[in-house]
Amino acid sequence: METEPRSTGRVYELHQKAEARGEHGLPKPSIPMIAVTRAGVRGDFNRYRHEEKDDDPAMALLLIPRETLTDLSAEGWPVRPGDLGENITTEGIPYGGFAPGMRFLIGGTVIEITKPCTPCDNLFLLPYVGVERGAEFLKVMLGRRGWYARVVTDGSISTGDRVERVP
Repeated sequence: METEPRSTGRVYELHQKAEARGEHGLPKPSIPMIAVTRAGVRGDFNRYRHEEKDDDPAMALLLIPRETLTDLSAEGWPVRPGDLGENITTEGIPYGGFAPGMRFLIGGTVIEITKPCTPCDNLFLLPYVGVERGAEFLKVMLGRRGWYARVVTDGSISTGDRVERVP
């Protein structure tokens, strides 16, 4: 009996940003470890998720593959890990290696991919985008903005941890 191949990668970087009056949630600074609960990353604040989505647990985490950032950079967009507001920058699993319903073990945490993230005008705040290039960047980001995930099992995640698909 054949089993489905497992997708594996690793955590390239982790990101978190506390709520700061008058600031948006991006870019998020890099940190070595995050504590994750069903409510999301402890100490991280996502204004959109909080104010517009009533802290939807299906949007507890945002992941984006480093491969996507590398592609964007090659296209002339100098995107760095954390710039897009993601909590986890993965490496080794391309964007298409994630899909709603897939579960991954990352460190001591199990997550489930719920839906793709839609590009928004907060991306205009990035210095290399601005209002002048905002519409162009939103178009470029369609289908590459990252993946939202719910937390199935609370735990901690560290930079370098394996990202392994589980049944």
